[in-house]
Amino acid sequence: MTMQNKLNLIAAKAKQDARLKFTSLVHLINVESLRQCYRELKRNKACGIDEMTVEAYGKNLEERLTLLVSNMKAGHYRPKPVRRVYIPKPGKDERRGLGIPAVEDKLVQLMLKKILESIYEADFLDCSYGFRPNRNCHQAVKALDEMVMTKPINYIVEVDIRKFFDNVQHKWLLRCLEERVEDPKIFGLIKRFLKAGVIDAGQYEATEQGTPQGGVISPLLANIYLHYVLDLWFEKKVKPKSKGMMKLIRYSDDFVVCCESESDAINFLDSLQQRLMKFGLSIAEDKTRIIKFGKRVWQLSERQEAKPKSFNFLGFTHYGAKSRRGKWIMGHKTSKENLARKLKRSMTHEKFSMYLERYPLPEAKICYSLYQFN
Repeated sequence: MTMQNKLNLIAAKAKQDARLKFTSLVHLINVESLRQCYRELKRNKACGIDEMTVEAYGKNLEERLTLLVSNMKAGHYRPKPVRRVYIPKPGKDERRGLGIPAVEDKLVQLMLKKILESIYEADFLDCSYGFRPNRNCHQAVKALDEMVMTKPINYIVEVDIRKFFDNVQHKWLLRCLEERVEDPKIFGLIKRFLKAGVIDAGQYEATEQGTPQGGVISPLLANIYLHYVLDLWFEKKVKPKSKGMMKLIRYSDDFVVCCESESDAINFLDSLQQRLMKFGLSIAEDKTRIIKFGKRVWQLSERQEAKPKSFNFLGFTHYGAKSRRGKWIMGHKTSKENLARKLKRSMTHEKFSMYLERYPLPEAKICYSLYQFN
């Protein structure tokens, strides 16, 4: 039986029994499965602290994989600390830290991801779109559009979780994993990755909480964490008490909630702060808000000759607009910050000026001012 067939069998069992706990999984991490993971690694990625490239690791691949599996069986395998690099946050002066694992650790993480994904895909809810098979941000935007245009939505709760990946609590993450996994060796591997630490500017830092962004398995662990902390809580506790329509749409740690009633929106935001606090998380007050948004709101703003509000989600600005036939629709355009960043990366100053002359759009003019002063 091939590795994919084994994973499909696990997925079928997980889907069939929502309470089933898997007790024997680590045997799936073998030379054959790791060889397949190696083929899937991208060759143009940055190196970890050992400075070994994917190509260099592959020169003695069979020997390396055999030794790796042997060390894992003997309990001697220890992931290396990840190398921390910083990239600028979109439209901000801050920088986001990324953790780059060594090639060997990427292989083990990728196989762990395949195993956990085959189990948890059966549990994840439809509201979750980020870093999942056959799901993407465009589907999330489409779901948002359908909700606003076909349901009586009047309010949007725009939420930002403060430094989510830095504040994931290891004890709660492991507790979430215990809902489906009872293989102690799998748990041991995950704990070692969480505690591996980081190398920042040549200095070692222990990791008592958080999952470093950039790790192969980090997005999946984030989805598992928020599945229990947010998604299930919203469906089982928040929606049953609501007065009107409510819908959560989440892409990793970025999410919005569509509400029919203002009181539901306010109550949700109040409850959310308490819920997140229990799991070591908090909302960014300056980036979280409730806005009036929807067809009724746009119609009222037209009568009052007021400009309806817009909001950003997944790199798009979402706003009320009119179709050619004069009907209100939900519009989507690339956010100003994203557009400015893309243009700035791809164009010289002269080309940017030529672009403005050819396409004298309001968005382009705003981007030009951002380009000049960034």
